[in-house]
Amino acid sequence: MIYYLKHKNLNVLEMEIDEETSTIVKVFNVIEAEHIPLGVRFEHQIVDRKALNHWFKGRSIPASRENIDRVLEEVGELNTGGLALKCYGLSLSDCYWICPKGSDLDFDKINFFENDFSKDMGEILFGKQLDSFSLVSPDNTSDGWLKKKWIILNEDRYLLKGASGVFRQEPFNEKIAGMVMEKLRLLHVEYEVIFEDGMPYSLCKNFLSKDTELVSAWSVYSHFKKPNHLSAYEHLIESYEKIGITNAVENIEKLLVTDFLIANTDRHMNNFGIVRNSNTLEVLGAAPIFDSGTSLFMSMPTKVEVDDIESKPFAKTHEKQIKLASDLQKFDVESVLELREGIRTNLSQNPFMDEERIEFVIKNFDGRVRLLLELMQEQRQMQSHKMI
Repeated sequence: MIYYLKHKNLNVLEMEIDEETSTIVKVFNVIEAEHIPLGVRFEHQIVDRKALNHWFKGRSIPASRENIDRVLEEVGELNTGGLALKCYGLSLSDCYWICPKGSDLDFDKINFFENDFSKDMGEILFGKQLDSFSLVSPDNTSDGWLKKKWIILNEDRYLLKGASGVFRQEPFNEKIAGMVMEKLRLLHVEYEVIFEDGMPYSLCKNFLSKDTELVSAWSVYSHFKKPNHLSAYEHLIESYEKIGITNAVENIEKLLVTDFLIANTDRHMNNFGIVRNSNTLEVLGAAPIFDSGTSLFMSMPTKVEVDDIESKPFAKTHEKQIKLASDLQKFDVESVLELREGIRTNLSQNPFMDEERIEFVIKNFDGRVRLLLELMQEQRQMQSHKMI
């Protein structure tokens, strides 16, 4: 079937999609080249169709999502790409969508930022069985492996996200990560913990609108060819600067420090990025830090001795990755030690964690803070020697 890829009501390009596989099989005509999604190269009048498919498939629920096979069977779809087609690829992260050629659909009348959407898909993803349902929902284009759904509260859009494992830690980790970033005075998304049917969930307000959109770090990174002599970190910094982020190093260092302190093991290039104006394409700055739940030793047994922690996306361990931060002195890390009792209060609300587990998390979090303070001292000494 022939579709237009649209950015709001602009026709960006014309393409054919195989609806059985949800694959873009041909690009016919580029109409608004400037609005081609970042990360999809357009060179010599040719769109990189492989990159376009990668971008489009990234709008689908991943196959790793909890119970997704059951969901697909229930709604009668062969793959999660089919779900994305049912809602025209609309999401609450940006203003791109797909429109069947010949249709008079209007972004202003169907976008999820301003218009109501069906709760049915969210209910199905959370395990409910419905006799009839509508699939026009931003839940069809939500990413990540944890179960989640979008809800509307007082006209605002909120994301409700679940937890995993025996300790169900992620919602509490999100709240604690916010406490850490508050101490460090970093721009971040605020999360609250709520309970439904005895299970904890994180709840956060969407920080985007119909006039702003998120562009992932991966999209920025892959928009420019990486020279062999540059590391992934160096290439991302250069790519950020090319699109107009003037304080690229500082913004990435904020991530490195936060993730070191909370021992985040899943900071991949699709859960941080930049925000731009969806009308003018002007880059507004780095996105607030979000999605920090896979942290605070959540996958480690309580009695294990915590050594170095696995990290992403620039090095395999946090001790190696934090060395990329050239100026740790601007972060008030010592103030984070004041959070001990606040962390205890937060984790004490989790019925899946006993006192021993809570003490394990607090003890090792303290260790992360003190280790970073030691590394800051070493960095100060090295800088002093260079000045002599």
